[in-house]
Amino acid sequence: MTAIRALRQWPQRRRDQLPAALWDATVIAEVTGGTASADFLVSGVEIDSRDVRSGDLFVALSGEVQDGHEFLDAAFANGATAALVDRAVPYPHVLVDDTMAALRALAAAARQRTTARIVGVTGSVGKTGVKEALFAALDRSSRGGAHRSVRSYNNHVGVPLSLARMAAHAQFGVFEMGMNHAGEIAQLTAQVRPHVALITTIAPAHIENLGSIEAIADAKAEIFRGLAPGGTAVIPADVPQFEQLRQAAELRGLQILTFGRSAHADVRVMDMIPAANGGSLVTVQFGERRLVYSIAEPGEHWVINSLAVMATVHAAGGDMAAAGLALAEMGGLKGRGARHRVNAPGGKALVIDESYNANPASMRATLGQLAQTPAGRRIAVLGSMKELGDFADAFHAALAEPVRDAGLDYLVLVGPEMQALNRELLRSGIQAVGGKPEFVHCASAAEAVVQLRQFGLIGGDAVLVKGSNSLGLNKVVDDLIHWDA
Repeated sequence: MTAIRALRQWPQRRRDQLPAALWDATVIAEVTGGTASADFLVSGVEIDSRDVRSGDLFVALSGEVQDGHEFLDAAFANGATAALVDRAVPYPHVLVDDTMAALRALAAAARQRTTARIVGVTGSVGKTGVKEALFAALDRSSRGGAHRSVRSYNNHVGVPLSLARMAAHAQFGVFEMGMNHAGEIAQLTAQVRPHVALITTIAPAHIENLGSIEAIADAKAEIFRGLAPGGTAVIPADVPQFEQLRQAAELRGLQILTFGRSAHADVRVMDMIPAANGGSLVTVQFGERRLVYSIAEPGEHWVINSLAVMATVHAAGGDMAAAGLALAEMGGLKGRGARHRVNAPGGKALVIDESYNANPASMRATLGQLAQTPAGRRIAVLGSMKELGDFADAFHAALAEPVRDAGLDYLVLVGPEMQALNRELLRSGIQAVGGKPEFVHCASAAEAVVQLRQFGLIGGDAVLVKGSNSLGLNKVVDDLIHWDA
């Protein structure tokens, strides 16, 4: 058989008949109830003019502070093909009454047309990293056929935007869902309508707004409302709220897969040893099978994250072998575990960038990871944990124990809430043995930079920078990266 004849006989699939373009003007106008000014095709959807790329549809959202219509010139200068607007403009566009409502309509149309297996991810800790790991695993499984929400686009704007960006021919979709208040995930999961819903863990993030850890578990369990009966809930076996989550899933008629260290976990870690790349070599029991794979990301928390990934990939119909390869190749995300080797007097120093987010559970996990990191000196810059409300002082003071166990040489505390930890360290006499760690409290990231400069960085140091994003500790990371500049 000749090559040409073989190509002619290549089996046709439904996906092969789907349009290559993401959206065209006619469909956008139809699903949004708008009016198109011209015929056009777009390859992407964007709401920030600074991030527009050639071929994008720019959605001009009108907010309380800024109006996206004011950035149309910038969007088209960056390569936008057309815009979604609520007033006539001198560019190719679809005119609608409400651009936010139109974006949600476009998202609904994307969800309705797809045959992809959809995964929803939420949890108090680790959801963005796990979402990225799931995407890498399913993208490898489908040879480039996976889609996911980028960055932390997990709210009432980010979720519909991420859905609207999903190509008709996608085979998997992975969507992150976050919340600050009860009811928010219920609204998001109604849009995503996942086949598989994963809760990474339950921890006291956003407890200021929800009042108790049980209320947080209830709010996270709202993700199950979007699943049709027969869908799969993937839940952590080790959290005290396990029964609460299990019952919530059972009430929806869902299949349940559990992961963790517990003997009753469906996907259970049997062994983990340090790997040469700084990650871990993990042995997992899954039913009658044992899986052995490597994780590039360091830390015991990533071992547990990997179990969640494996369980979810299985539930979504992906390839678990491909998932193992993806986990072995993953690198840390900016602000969420990225590691930088930087020039310092006497050699290279390690900077661990955890500057995007912080809560009590993730603080403990990353300090434990730092304790296991080979280093001449260990330095930590810890910023305030936000949205803890009346619990803030207690949760900050409780970090004294993991700080002590981390074997730090120098500690910089940043932000008003960290005063509670500063007082607890002074009260506990942490410096009584060996005079370490030396610690100081700062009001801002800029002051923390000054303190680090005074202390100095040398080859062999390991520096952890972690705090809530609002503190701007990314500026500390940037200064460390350019230490010798």
